[in-house]
Amino acid sequence: MKRHSTAVWQGSGKEGSGHLTTQSKVLDKTQYSFSSRFEEGTGTNPEELVAAAHAGCFAMKMTFLLGAEGFIPSNLETKCIINLVEGKIINSHLVFNAQVEGISEHKFAEVVKNAIENCVISVVLNTETTIEYTLNK
Repeated sequence: MKRHSTAVWQGSGKEGSGHLTTQSKVLDKTQYSFSSRFEEGTGTNPEELVAAAHAGCFAMKMTFLLGAEGFIPSNLETKCIINLVEGKIINSHLVFNAQVEGISEHKFAEVVKNAIENCVISVVLNTETTIEYTLNK
C-alpha cells in the first residue's frame, strides 16, 4: 500500500504560503503558512496533521486489538498533543476516552500499552509517547 500527499510552497519561509493536497482530496489545496504553523493563523500545519495521524492511528489500532480480544468498543475518542521544541517533536501525548463493555481494567491497560507501542505512527515518530486514559463501561 502506498499513499501520497503534495505540498506546494511559494515565497519565503515567513512571508510565503502554501497548500497541501492529499490523495483522497480530504485536504484539497488546504492553506498553510508561517502564521498557521507558528502563530494562530488560518490554515493547517504539519504538526497538527501529525497529531491527527497519531490520534487516528492509535484509535484504529485499539479497535483492532480490542476486537482480537473479543471486545467491540462503543466509542473511542483520542486527542493528540504534539510537543514541538526547537524544531523537533519531543513528545506525543494522547488523551484517550473509551467506552468498552465487559473489559477489565487490567486487560484494557494491556491493550493500551500494545497500541502505543505498535501503532504505525507511534513507531514512525520514534519519540516519547505518553497517555492518559479513561475507561467507561
